[in-house]
This record gives sequence, C-alpha cells and structure tokens, in this order.
Amino acid sequence: MDRLDVIQTLMRQKNLKNYLEIGVENGHIFFRIKSTFKVAVDPKFIFDATRRLGKAIINPYNFNNQYFEKTSDAFFAQDAQRVFTAKKLQLALVDGMHEYQFALRDVENTLKYMQDDGVIIMHDCNPKTAGAAGRFEDWEVGEWNGDVWRTIIHLRSQRPDLTVFVLDFDQGLGIVTRKKPESILEFTPDQIQALTYDELVQNREKWLNLKPAAYFYEFFGLIK
Repeated sequence: MDRLDVIQTLMRQKNLKNYLEIGVENGHIFFRIKSTFKVAVDPKFIFDATRRLGKAIINPYNFNNQYFEKTSDAFFAQDAQRVFTAKKLQLALVDGMHEYQFALRDVENTLKYMQDDGVIIMHDCNPKTAGAAGRFEDWEVGEWNGDVWRTIIHLRSQRPDLTVFVLDFDQGLGIVTRKKPESILEFTPDQIQALTYDELVQNREKWLNLKPAAYFYEFFGLIK
C-alpha cells in the first residue's frame, strides 16, 4: 500500500475529488488521479507538453489539469485565492520540500482552501535512519525523507483543532483532518527544532501517532 492507494481509495469510497498536489516532479502520482479539478505545483516539472498530452489521452481527466511551475510559497501567495475561489479542496498531497518549516507552511496554507471534511496526505513522515531524517544541506547519500517528522510533532502540539497521525508505510504517510484529536503533544516550536533523531527513535510511536495500515480503513470507515 502506498500514497496512490490511499488517494484513490479516498476518492472512490469517500467521494473526495478536488485535488492539489505539491511536489509533482515527473507526475507519477498526479497523472493517475481521476478528478475533473486537479492542481499541480512544483518549482520544476520533470515532463514536457508532449508527455502532458500523452497522459491526457491515457487518462482524459488530465485535460483539465492546472499547472503551476513555481514554489508552493509563490503559488499560495500569487494564485491560490483565484484558483480555489469556485472550488474548495477536498484532498491534497503535500510532497514538496521535505523540511520542517516548508512542509508546515504547505499544510497550513492548504488548510485555508480546504473543505471542513477535506484530507491532507503528507509523504516522508517516518524516516528510518538518521541520514534520511535531517536537512537537505546535511544529506549525503541514500534515502532522504528530511525532517517532515518535526512538522507532524508541530501540528500535534500547536493545532488542537486537527487530528494528525502517520500511517506506517510508504516512508510514513501523515494524515491531517479537521477533527478533534485523540491526543496532543506539548512541544513549543523551539523545542521541536531542537529535537534529535535519537529522541525520535525513542518516542517514534507516541510522537508520530504511528498507526498500522489497517487503521486507515478504520479511521475513515472504509471497506478493504
């Protein structure tokens, strides 16, 4: 199971449609989504107009795509209000720059344009090594998830209006919804910034509110 399975299941069983993807790159996920309202945001798309056309022929929903080749910060500052005036978001994948403050801004900006029953999915929330869990400037080799895990801890500490948990597959999929949380954390932003990977390892399940794959179906009332 991966993020594409989660997105497609929510669309199929919960009838979620209007879709935003931050961090599209080559469109591996984006082009496969079936929605008449899809918004792609990435500072550099790894595909050209020819591939866009080919993907639209394979999946006609792609004829209506909106593309914004810019940073997510620029998109939200310059375009989001116009784009989401007529249609609010129902589902979003946040998979952009995998660093604490970047991911946090993406989530908080997305929430401004999301329906009350909408869902945000965050990728790379559960790094398995210290090398994968740090800042981009410190990354050397191998998998890089960044410190999106800090964003999860921040939301669980600073946003008591949100339910936030991480599904334990596909590098850790964070799920964010506007529901009363089952539990909260009590870290300040400064404390979160000072946390180490070793501390995450010691408190992984509690801090990330880590859940098995089956919890996805339970939480949303879905059929496997």
